[in-house]
Amino acid sequence: MCSIPPVRARLRRGGLTRPGRGRARLLWCAIAGLVITGLGWIGVTGWLAGRELAAARADLDTLRRSVSAVSGPAARAADDMKGERVQQAARRAARHAQRAHELTTGPAWYVAARLPGVGDPFKTVRGTTKALDQLTAVALPDLVRIRGRLMTATTDSHVDLAELRRSAPQFEQIAHRTAQARSSVARLPRRTWLPVVDEARNRLLEALQKLAPATDNAAAGARILPAMLGQDGPRRYLLVFENPAEARGTGGLPGAYCVLTASKGVLTLGEFGRDTDMAAARPQINLGSEFKAMYARHDAVHTWPNTNMSPHFPYAARIWAAAWLDKSRQRVDGVLSLDPAVLARLLAASGPARTADGTLVTAHNVVDLTERGTYVMYPNSAQRKNFLLDVARASASRLLMAIKDPQRRPAMLWGLYEVLRGGQMTAWSMHPVEQRDLQARPVGGSVPNDDEPYAGLVINNAAGTKLDYYLERTLMWSSGRCTAAGREVTVKAILTNHAPVSGLPTYVTDRLDRPGYTTRPGDNRVLLSYYASTKAKVVGAALDGKPTSMTSGVERGHPVYTFDVEVPVGKSRTVLLYLMEPPSNRPPTVLRQHLARPLHVTVVASRRCDVDW
Repeated sequence: MCSIPPVRARLRRGGLTRPGRGRARLLWCAIAGLVITGLGWIGVTGWLAGRELAAARADLDTLRRSVSAVSGPAARAADDMKGERVQQAARRAARHAQRAHELTTGPAWYVAARLPGVGDPFKTVRGTTKALDQLTAVALPDLVRIRGRLMTATTDSHVDLAELRRSAPQFEQIAHRTAQARSSVARLPRRTWLPVVDEARNRLLEALQKLAPATDNAAAGARILPAMLGQDGPRRYLLVFENPAEARGTGGLPGAYCVLTASKGVLTLGEFGRDTDMAAARPQINLGSEFKAMYARHDAVHTWPNTNMSPHFPYAARIWAAAWLDKSRQRVDGVLSLDPAVLARLLAASGPARTADGTLVTAHNVVDLTERGTYVMYPNSAQRKNFLLDVARASASRLLMAIKDPQRRPAMLWGLYEVLRGGQMTAWSMHPVEQRDLQARPVGGSVPNDDEPYAGLVINNAAGTKLDYYLERTLMWSSGRCTAAGREVTVKAILTNHAPVSGLPTYVTDRLDRPGYTTRPGDNRVLLSYYASTKAKVVGAALDGKPTSMTSGVERGHPVYTFDVEVPVGKSRTVLLYLMEPPSNRPPTVLRQHLARPLHVTVVASRRCDVDW
């Protein structure tokens, strides 16, 4: 406590007490009182602001899910209810954010945020509430209004593309404001002496990191979808179904295909065909000396099964478009690609399809049916290809029926958005402006051509088997010592062959590579390629702990190191690669090749690397 001592009659040397000492004590007591009051105010308002932020985060998640949900007037009652929920979420988020911002302004918070050594948590709280308030005050209400207009303009058969195009500038502004909010929160102190504040900041940043790509993708969609869906005239696309039972760079072996036409937003299916129908096509295309050096020995332009060995989807798409032109004398405006996992996600929204022979194709069985079951059902290759073509035809028809159904359209659009956002379904456009937008996103399936850290594990089947359905992949990336020469990086890739030792048809296990060593049914062989960061240098490599040879190349500026690996049934093989990469504090962007089993990834950056040597 502050107290004023009694005035002494005399100083030590006989004088009176100096009056300044009492006034100083009073001043210090006043300052202490202000500090205690300020800390109490900050504690109470900070607790209240934390509650407001938590409530706002929940509403942000609701709004994120609404970005792609548009349906038609036939489902008006359901849409009105959903639209009202979205509006309520936007209003609540704005109120919570405004209240949190108001609670963390004022002199006490201003001073506390600038205290040396102790002000970081207060700075973080002020920054997060301000960013969220700015976002919810303008961007989110605009988003809700646009959604309402699109819902009103949508017909029973398709989305109103003209209204979508008119909304593009507003989508751009929303995406810009959301990105600004994410950046401002990301710049705030990540670790302070108050863990609860760090957790609140990280949770808000996580929500914004989901919302920002959603709004950015919505803006891109408003820019390019009207033209791509035939608003300015019919568009034709080649749709290729990939089969990951035999791995290729973009995912799986290119199999069945069809021609998709879009006119004023209405989609129709044209000609269907098998992979063997493209065997005689001779695409007239030159993808440059770098591509030729990497893939000429595999005849990746003229041999249809090898046309997508590169993980860079635009290469495969351009070859496929040129192959279709050579075969049919018809040009396409773009190429789309999907696999059974994409069909599973979309069939979950559309409902099951039924093939001509009565087989029910569902979200639960389509992956197993197409990547494993058909090989048991139809040991004859021609019969199996016919059945897979029928599965593709039935599934595509079912999806188009569902997209026209106002009751199913919202779920279909959300499912489609999810597979496009994750890069599971890929797209390429022959129109340069559209292609620039596609290539900058996961839907473009591009290998980036930049200097950012990168790690790509790519598998191409080298045995001609259909055993990659059973292949498990693990990628471990870790950085070590940093020197003026760069950052030491260790890459461990583990491949495990989980194929059964018996019971598989010979069509699945037969080897077309004719190896010069003894193999058993179920043994597999792959080309494992690692795509490193630009300017990386290899220091050493090993296979199962023993030095090994490899081939090297360059693709889109990335050094590529390829290992020929035999993977016996029931066994694992481990490839170790030691690299020296340019100095960087960033973790690598990881390429995720979509095969039947997901890639297991571990990234460990052991220490910071000073990039200003």
